Amino acid sequence: AAVLVAPPSTAIELARQLNQAFIDVAEKVSPAVVVVRVAHKASYVDPEDEEGVSPFLDMLPPEFRRRLDEQREKQREQQERDRQPNRGPVFDASGSGVVIRKEGFILTNRHVVEGADKIRVRFRDGTEFPGEVRGVDAQSDVAVIKIDAKGKDLVVARLGDSERTRVGEFAIAIGAPFELDYSVTFGHVSAKGRSRIIPDPAADQDFIQTDANINPGNSGGPLVNIDGEVIGINTLIRGLRTGIGFAIPSNLAREVAENLITEGRFVRAYLGIQIHALSDDTGYRDAITGVREGVVVYKIPPETPAKRSDLRAGDVITAVDGRPVATPQQLRNSIRGKKIGAPVILDVHRFGKNLKVEVRPEAWPEEGTPVASKKPAAAEDKAQTFGLTVQSITKDLSEKYGLESAEGVLVTEVQSGSVAERKGIRGGDVITEVAGAPMANLKQFQQAMKAADPAKGVILIVTTRGTSRVELLKEGGE
Repeated sequence: AAVLVAPPSTAIELARQLNQAFIDVAEKVSPAVVVVRVAHKASYVDPEDEEGVSPFLDMLPPEFRRRLDEQREKQREQQERDRQPNRGPVFDASGSGVVIRKEGFILTNRHVVEGADKIRVRFRDGTEFPGEVRGVDAQSDVAVIKIDAKGKDLVVARLGDSERTRVGEFAIAIGAPFELDYSVTFGHVSAKGRSRIIPDPAADQDFIQTDANINPGNSGGPLVNIDGEVIGINTLIRGLRTGIGFAIPSNLAREVAENLITEGRFVRAYLGIQIHALSDDTGYRDAITGVREGVVVYKIPPETPAKRSDLRAGDVITAVDGRPVATPQQLRNSIRGKKIGAPVILDVHRFGKNLKVEVRPEAWPEEGTPVASKKPAAAEDKAQTFGLTVQSITKDLSEKYGLESAEGVLVTEVQSGSVAERKGIRGGDVITEVAGAPMANLKQFQQAMKAADPAKGVILIVTTRGTSRVELLKEGGE
């Protein structure tokens, strides 16, 4: 009797196609992925050995941390024994990387190659080449390695457009976690635009979050989409087996890498302002009119490009050279690659008025210069509102407090537990504007505060030792 075999169901066939798609991506991208082995200089101190935990191996489970510490202690003891005269370099760390140019340029993380004395780069077929660091950028944690791969036809990964990446799409990680070379894991893009992941104010990028399983050793390796395009560089994790990993968006990695290749360093432009999204500050948004989206200039420190422009604390930046911005990261992305010293036009909303403000970005400073504080004087004339006591600025007060100018009114006392204290206003601060109106003396301040609606809130521009910022004082508000 004939045996009838039912054709595979549509669901099974779709599953097979998806299965083959993952196989195709792994086979397509893996030849461009490398294992980066590092021998550190004798003077190098691993961030993990210092007090605290490196952000690149964050929030490890206690049991794993204990085992890792024991393993690292054994490695250190072995390294001390191996560091003898006439002994070769000890390769004591590894990570991943991805080839981005035929000439032998490899993209990885800065923390993978930090403190490297020797670097070896190994491909999937087993061939190995010495590498050298072409350049690093600490703020983005991007680095470029150069190898001389004569006689080898390098496979180059294709960098995708991370702006077009969508939350929910497939994400595939390839790397060498725990020295398990060319491990492939897959998941999804869990989120985009994750910021404040690293507690470092100098960090100027957001991250792609993924639940593709990444672990120590995946650092520097690619996160790719279903088309085999690199959409991110795997960088850090939030605990093991949590499904929370982060990758540097490919657009930023490409921008930094191109500068490292051509110039050996990446000089980023900056304005020198402290900012937050208007959408995150509902109180301030409700206190102003005419704008619902943008980036609020909260502080303008002295000796910064912004301070040398007409930009003011309290301004809401809505566009950079005509390109709309609604979040701090969008503003940073728009400014980062601008030419140093060249004019940039900001669309600014200032207390009901739309303005064009020209700024000239400067190179990000290497180090900041601290400013000494001044002790506030005792209160004299009083104008108690929201817990503030102020007085007009005289020549003697200006000299006593080292004020840059005599514009505004001087805060001489702040009531304990008041709204003003909770907002960080202190004696010695100068209030230069109230609700967009310049303050020249105590009388003007009293009139402006009298006209304000405490329930709705009043916007002040406050200057502390040359740094101006915006504050919203609201009755019963934080």
